[in-house]
Amino acid sequence: MSRSIPIGTVRPFGDRALLIGVDDPAAGRALVAVLSAAHLGPGVELVCGLATVCVLARDPDAGLAALFDAVRDVLDAPPLPPPVDGAPDAGRVVTIPCAFDGPDLEEVARLTGLPSDDVVSLLTAEPLTVSVVGFSPGFAYLDGLPPALAGVPRRDRPRPAVPAGSVALANGHAAVYPTASPGGWQLVGRTGFPLFSLDEPPYAVLAPGDRVQFRIATSGEVAEQRRGAWRSWAPPPGARPVFEVLAPGLRAVLQDAGRRGVAASGVPAAGAADAVSGALANGLAGNAPGAAVLEVTGGGTRLRALEPCHAAVVGAAPPVRIDGTDIASAGRLVPLESGQVVEIGTLTRGCRTYVAVAGGLLGPELFGSCSSDELSGLGAGPLKPGAILYAGNWAPPLGDHLAAGAATELPNDGTVELRVVPGPHAERFHPDVLERVAATVFRAANDSNRVGLRLRAEPVPDWGAAGGELDSQPMVRGAVQLPPGGEPIVLGPDHATLGGYPVPAVVIAADHGRLGQCGPGTDVRLVPVGFEVAAEALAAERRVLAGAVVGHYPLAAG
Repeated sequence: MSRSIPIGTVRPFGDRALLIGVDDPAAGRALVAVLSAAHLGPGVELVCGLATVCVLARDPDAGLAALFDAVRDVLDAPPLPPPVDGAPDAGRVVTIPCAFDGPDLEEVARLTGLPSDDVVSLLTAEPLTVSVVGFSPGFAYLDGLPPALAGVPRRDRPRPAVPAGSVALANGHAAVYPTASPGGWQLVGRTGFPLFSLDEPPYAVLAPGDRVQFRIATSGEVAEQRRGAWRSWAPPPGARPVFEVLAPGLRAVLQDAGRRGVAASGVPAAGAADAVSGALANGLAGNAPGAAVLEVTGGGTRLRALEPCHAAVVGAAPPVRIDGTDIASAGRLVPLESGQVVEIGTLTRGCRTYVAVAGGLLGPELFGSCSSDELSGLGAGPLKPGAILYAGNWAPPLGDHLAAGAATELPNDGTVELRVVPGPHAERFHPDVLERVAATVFRAANDSNRVGLRLRAEPVPDWGAAGGELDSQPMVRGAVQLPPGGEPIVLGPDHATLGGYPVPAVVIAADHGRLGQCGPGTDVRLVPVGFEVAAEALAAERRVLAGAVVGHYPLAAG
């Protein structure tokens, strides 16, 4: 494993974040405390990795250059005196019974030159220490592996799905996957010990400083982990039942502005994959931009109105029918009477569209959001036939229609261009890597989803990537991660909060909506631009959003 970036270095991580090199996790946690006390601005989120700290600018008004200067001022200030009692907190000792029968155990034995029984003996010999928590909710990086196991690398190609409870090794650390998620670590065992709860505080069982003692489980002691049930949810007083789901289609979930301030605990941000179309649908319905909407993937969704309401469908130019009649309603507010059926046909200019209802949709919240994410299963998840959707109270004015070209729609044919800025690991690639990659047309693989867009090309482009792995570091939406196999993964809204693959490029924030519309089979080209272009594009997007809703629907509340 090699260091992401030198200690004390501050680098842009896309056009909405900075990455700072630190000595170790303890130094990272100390820097996070200092930066928090400096009050860098509203919407700034800090996430600690093994040898890096990420500063994320969630507020679109926050300029990256000004944030860089503020962070540099903090780093250049005289260091704070060490605490009087500098002894680290030993934390608790948590014993975890495991069955060591993982699919990669023999590969780890081969890599280490040890019999598999010796691998297990070393892993269970002494307690390991929780260094940081991240990647997915409750995922704890465990330090202190014996030297023989510390050199085990990640897999060349990450698995799209790792079962919950998997015990794994990679790059000097051990871990247990608390929830099912993608992952590139070597799987050596499994446990039924619950490390993350969806509905009971403190959610994550392990915290930095805790110690974990693995032991060999007795017969029948390890059972398959099961996702906990959500607390029973009742709509709040005044909520209106607006839709019954007759057919969800390929996938239909509630999404809002997503979760903020919890990435340091490994919780994905989630939220609308195409936040631009979600905001436009809300604008037509008279809602705040981040109100909850129904995100429909692929189309084929049918909804029955349960009372009179006003709805808007935006994104990917879907055919929309009401009671079987085609209407030109995409991008326009539609009044519905009780009993009418809305059908969203197959999407052809993108893979996601958004349904907003005046008053905003409501659902069970966790960490301040009712969004569902595919990485860890947080949220109510995909809707099933018979589900009832509720909305809050509404009041005029409502919008009438959208200005031409406002919604995110991919071209009918041809390649989708995603603009990228250089990533934070330029020294690990060819000096002209972005120009080389710009000449490549990738195709999104079938296992692409909201976690990430997996891109493939024939032949695989020559990235010039240096050998070795990186320390696990915070990740951002739009990061183009490059596993050793050379097929990049562009991170979506449900991405893991930490990752260890180098990042040659990052999709700019103004193209996140377009990224969210790319599904399996989409042809994609990564087009390099400068940071000034990225800032201008984000400002232009905000101007479009501000003027996209045209007119007021002619009605009065009641």
